[in-house]
Amino acid sequence: MLALRREHPARALEIWFQDEARFGQKGTLTRVWGLRGHRAVAPRQIGYEWTYMYGSVSPLTGRTHGLLLPYVNMEMMSLYLEDFSRVVEPEALAVMVCDQAGWHTSGSLRVPPNVILLSLPPKAPELNPSELIWREMRQKYLGNRVMVDENEVVEQVCLAWNVLTADSFQMQQLCGFNWITEAIN
Repeated sequence: MLALRREHPARALEIWFQDEARFGQKGTLTRVWGLRGHRAVAPRQIGYEWTYMYGSVSPLTGRTHGLLLPYVNMEMMSLYLEDFSRVVEPEALAVMVCDQAGWHTSGSLRVPPNVILLSLPPKAPELNPSELIWREMRQKYLGNRVMVDENEVVEQVCLAWNVLTADSFQMQQLCGFNWITEAIN
């Protein structure tokens, strides 16, 4: 981080963490309360319609940015970065921390000039606070339900994202890992 500050002394740095998640008819079973001695029943759908949510969170501010796309690949990541670059404050530089998925590290990836990509260590999803957003969406909004078709999947995923990320303070609490806030300040 110090090296980036030295390279770009006149620009404010925005720190973001990015990830993608698949949501669809396969569904998620989550824990539910039930009467003692009785087994709770929850629907489990086995379907094959899904979509991918690309999302970013700034743990220091609680700001989020999400985009629903049909696939995960380099072309879709380039589209996401292009869309994301529009929410970066003018004259700021967004440092986007992401995992080492092939579409994040491809030399053909189109990265806007106001975005710098940094990679997390391999096989370390616990270091990426944006993973917690997916967990919350599945547990609180998308679990134990049946979705009729792809349109309902898209509608429910968008609704879950919008409701969950509407409160920036909640996003700071969920994603503001100590090691991040200490490293930045």
